Amino acid sequence: MIEKTLSDKDRSLAFSIFLILAAIFIASLVVSNLIFQKFFSWDFLGWYNFEISVGILPYPITFLVTDLISEIYGKKKANQVVITGIFASAFSLLIIMLSDAAPATEWSPIGDEVFHDVFGLSALAVFASAMAYLVAQFVDIRIYHFWKRKTKGRHLWLRNNFSTISSQFLDTFSVLFLLCSFGVIEWDLFGILLLNGFLFKLLVALLDTPLLYIFVYWFRGRFNLKAHEEIAL
Repeated sequence: MIEKTLSDKDRSLAFSIFLILAAIFIASLVVSNLIFQKFFSWDFLGWYNFEISVGILPYPITFLVTDLISEIYGKKKANQVVITGIFASAFSLLIIMLSDAAPATEWSPIGDEVFHDVFGLSALAVFASAMAYLVAQFVDIRIYHFWKRKTKGRHLWLRNNFSTISSQFLDTFSVLFLLCSFGVIEWDLFGILLLNGFLFKLLVALLDTPLLYIFVYWFRGRFNLKAHEEIAL
C-alpha cells in the first residue's frame, strides 16, 4: 500500500477523525465488558431466536472500526488502536476492583452486595475478553490486509467479511471457553451461546458492509484517496 501525504489542514482533520474512531472503539470494548451479565432474547424476523448477552451489542462495532482504520489509515494504526484498547480494558479492570473493595456507607443507594453482583465478575470478563479480543483483533487485521494486498485495494466487501467472520468466531469461542473455564458460565450453555453469539456477529458483519462502503467512499472522496492509498499520520 502507498501512504498519501496530506496538506496540514487535511492531515489535522484526518487525525481528528482517527481519534474519534479510536474513542468509539475503546468505549465499545470497555462497555461490552461491563454489561455482559445481562442476557436477552431477540426473535429475528421469526427465523431464529437469539439468546445472547447484551455485551455483544457494542462488540461488533470494534471490528467495523478496525476495518475502517485498516482501510484508510493502514495496518500500523489499526494495531495501535488494538493495543490502546488492551490498556483501556486493564485500567477499567483496576478501577472496578478498587471500587468493589471499597466498603459502602450505610446511606449508599447501592450497597456492597448489589455492586458486587453487578460488577464483581467484571474482572474475569475483562480478562477473558481481553485475551480473546487480542487474538481476534490481530487476526482480523492481518486477514484484512492479506486480502487487501491480494485484491490490490479492490473488492472491499471480500476483505471486510472474510476478516470479520473468521475473527468473530475465534473471539466468541475463546471468550466463552475462558468464562466457562472460570465458572462464570455453565458448560451446558457453551454450545448454544457459541452458536447464538457467532450467528449474531455474522449477521451484523453482513449488515455493516454497506456502512463500511459509505464511510470508505466518503474518506476517499474527501481526501482524494485511490484504492491502494492510505493516509499517513
